[in-house]
Amino acid sequence: MSTHLTLDDIVAHLDDLPSLPAVVMELLNSIDQEDVDISVLAKKVSYDQALTAKTLRLANSSHYGLQVKATTIQQAITYLGFQTTRSLITSAAITGCFPEGLCPGFDDKAFWRHSVATAACAKVLARQIRFNQDYAFTAGLLHNIGRLVLVSSFPAHYAQVIAHQAAHDCSLLEAEQAVLGVDHVQAGVALAEHWNFSDTMRLALGNYLQPEAPGAGFLASLIHVANAIVCALDLAQAGDDMVPRVSPVAWDALGLGEDAYLQLFRETELRYDEITSALLS
Repeated sequence: MSTHLTLDDIVAHLDDLPSLPAVVMELLNSIDQEDVDISVLAKKVSYDQALTAKTLRLANSSHYGLQVKATTIQQAITYLGFQTTRSLITSAAITGCFPEGLCPGFDDKAFWRHSVATAACAKVLARQIRFNQDYAFTAGLLHNIGRLVLVSSFPAHYAQVIAHQAAHDCSLLEAEQAVLGVDHVQAGVALAEHWNFSDTMRLALGNYLQPEAPGAGFLASLIHVANAIVCALDLAQAGDDMVPRVSPVAWDALGLGEDAYLQLFRETELRYDEITSALLS
């Protein structure tokens, strides 16, 4: 039986995937909006008790060093600011959205460790170059979301991708294209369109492996470098992460010197440890 899929096959299964709470969709789509009614969004989030509890556990973690414990979403916004709290809410929702254990050989925990590490690294990078940290963190967290689309919708197919990668010692993208005829980048863009993500986010998810592509956008370069750094640091502890070649275009676009990258490595590891202890425990 052929394992090849088409983009139409992927799109046809998107409605079967778990959906994010409506308020999280609002938050994701509010990143580049200035006229956001923060109090209304905070109230909507508070109606979801599980999401609120997970968000507050993050807000009160050592990573943020609050002097006074936040007991409501509105307090978290007051203490940490809306942008940071929005990142916490979306992180809490996204990491608990997809079921685990569907695909033999797919390490769900390693997947999320890599995603969280990339988000942490992207946020540190964004701060260093004065880019939108909220955008960077969210794009870093979501950059591989297409893998979960494929794993959730076609688990038997994706098990063959994993076997192919191990047998041929190739990149994940090469294995996906060889076995499926489509890849996680295409699947991620399809989900981004289905969830009505902003154009900036769609471009980042679609081009983070080829940031030199015309019109790829700066965020794609930032996520490209963050992804490579996290692979090099092996924070996911997956054992099969190949360190991708870093595009000179992306590297130059960030304009950082050697000292800045050394600091980035140290801070990424620190932030990763703090965030994962709260988010993935």
